Amino acid sequence: MPCVMSRAALELEGVQRTFAQGDTQLAVLRQIDLIVNEGETVALIGPSGSGKTTLLQIAGLLDRPDAGEVRISGVSADRLSDKRLSAMRARHIGFVFQFHQLLPEFSARENLVIPQLVTGRSKREARSRADALLAMVGLSDRSEHRPARLSGGEQQRVAIARATANAPGLLLADEPTGNLDETNGHLVVRTFLELAHEAGVAALVATHNIDLACQLDRILRLEDGMLQEERAN
Repeated sequence: MPCVMSRAALELEGVQRTFAQGDTQLAVLRQIDLIVNEGETVALIGPSGSGKTTLLQIAGLLDRPDAGEVRISGVSADRLSDKRLSAMRARHIGFVFQFHQLLPEFSARENLVIPQLVTGRSKREARSRADALLAMVGLSDRSEHRPARLSGGEQQRVAIARATANAPGLLLADEPTGNLDETNGHLVVRTFLELAHEAGVAALVATHNIDLACQLDRILRLEDGMLQEERAN
């Protein structure tokens, strides 16, 4: 059988990011090179303050590097306008944060419908996909509930479903279990991995949760501004 090559969903090449700290310059990211292929899940670990969130923000086009290049599905973000970057984020990248950041005035279903409408999907299609995703994360019976009526674990499962609503090629998660107890944390991890594998998307997950990290395909450690391979299958 012919060999099928995986395509890169995310490429970082020579990425650098420095922040001013008083009179000094703090180099948070130094010459970061990273490829995450379609269908691959990668854990990003490292000490607090090591720059994991900064790396995710650059990978998610929420921040620009001082040097280096970011490519999403082969498309360079280097010279894109803010408007083009926003469109690329909406269509190609899904975000999951430690704090779910659901819209409090809208139901679980509506939180999944709204981002789809932004990218041009019809209300009927968006509602159908929202219901399918809520069923996948076991929350069909909670679809009309606003976030305040959902538990922390339920809110995070809705957030994961929302992140996949526009069928992105790349999922970025920043401490997705950091605000949950162990039981809900395990459930959220299972939900995240099931949705990622079901959609065949690439995922980069910053976490202190070693149990979560060990369930992903690769583990990378970010320390002193540099990436090192911790474990690869």
